Amino acid sequence: MTQEDIIKLAREAASEDGTTRPDKNIVLYAAKTSKFLERFAQLVRAYEREACAELCLEEANEAYHQEAFYLPRGNQGLLRIAEGAKRCAAAIRARGEAEYKRGEQ
Repeated sequence: MTQEDIIKLAREAASEDGTTRPDKNIVLYAAKTSKFLERFAQLVRAYEREACAELCLEEANEAYHQEAFYLPRGNQGLLRIAEGAKRCAAAIRARGEAEYKRGEQ
């Protein structure tokens, strides 16, 4: 996550917190509220979960590519790896859905 990503998420959290201000110090101003900090933490976790899920899918795609083009037919090892990576991505995303549901209650 880059500094630019962090600032973008902080601005998003601040605007949802109702502490929007036109000046550049919006993040410093909003950071004083617990609602902002909670929302900012949620946004950062969601961002990181999605980045992890994307890495899993990249691994799955690479394994599928290797299986299709480089290995003799009948080798199911890479297909199992690819399916496992896809399941990991789904599990990572499901954690975010569970967190979102907890937050609604």
